[in-house]
Amino acid sequence: MKYFYNKIVDAVREIGPGLVLIFIIEIVFFSITSEYFFGWNNFKNIFRASTIIGIMALGQTIVIISGGFDLSVGSVSAATGMAGAWMLQQGYGFFTALFTAIIIGGIIGVGNGAITGYGRINPLITTLGIMSIVRGLGFIVSGGYDIAIRNKTFLKMGSGQIFNIPYLAIILVSLFVVVGLAIPKFTFGRYMYAIGSNERACVLAGVRVNRWKLVFYGTCGALAGLAGAITSARVGVGAPQINMGVELGVITAVILGGTSLAGGKGRIAGTFLGLFIVSTMSNGLVMLSVPTFYKYVATGTLLLFAVFYDERRRSNFAKR
Repeated sequence: MKYFYNKIVDAVREIGPGLVLIFIIEIVFFSITSEYFFGWNNFKNIFRASTIIGIMALGQTIVIISGGFDLSVGSVSAATGMAGAWMLQQGYGFFTALFTAIIIGGIIGVGNGAITGYGRINPLITTLGIMSIVRGLGFIVSGGYDIAIRNKTFLKMGSGQIFNIPYLAIILVSLFVVVGLAIPKFTFGRYMYAIGSNERACVLAGVRVNRWKLVFYGTCGALAGLAGAITSARVGVGAPQINMGVELGVITAVILGGTSLAGGKGRIAGTFLGLFIVSTMSNGLVMLSVPTFYKYVATGTLLLFAVFYDERRRSNFAKR
């Protein structure tokens, strides 16, 4: 118990108590302004809405800490969700469809890493191009039509619950806990921070930087693949237009949670907090019957705040 307490304290110090305060203020404000906000049923809705963005944000955190960037996660999730739905339509089972989505996402991610590392192309340009290519191919292959899902086990992943806890909440929390605890203990995590902090120094030290980029981007792609499968399970279809524009929420959660755009700095726990700041805000606005398009204004404002906050922290650190 003391170990977990110390981890929480360290995470709060790293991301700053200001963000924790913002989250508390959100909870208090929406609880006062909406009688339906503060209740387990609504918190379950927040968890369900957070899972897809959260899983992609987890992968995005890994990539950004390592000094990269991935704008293709939304398109990858759409393509992998369709792939999983197609496998189910062909008569394959739950696990085959799920692993197909994850593997295809991982392969696309490795492609991003190869182009960025070995091709020496800016990650923004690489992933922006892959985002467009994958999304376009999804529409071409499907003809723009949805792929219906009838596998009850697969659909239950998106809507089922145990002990009044949604499966999605269990999946989300488990992923963050496992990855968060594993990163400091394995070479994966150490090289992730080292490469993001100073890639050139890592090259001179003999680190296989480009190979590790394949791992980082591949992990991000695999997590986007899982998010795509979960999205299809939630909506009941695989469709080329799902998760369009989700990148805004993903990047906002990551940067708001304290991950530096410059790389080399960030915590998984911070992304988790940033995710729920974004999701709670969106849910609270819905509870107040605020028109949907205001959510984009609020999310964009949060993103600008997060980038400004990141710049201020880096400036203060440089002055020390």
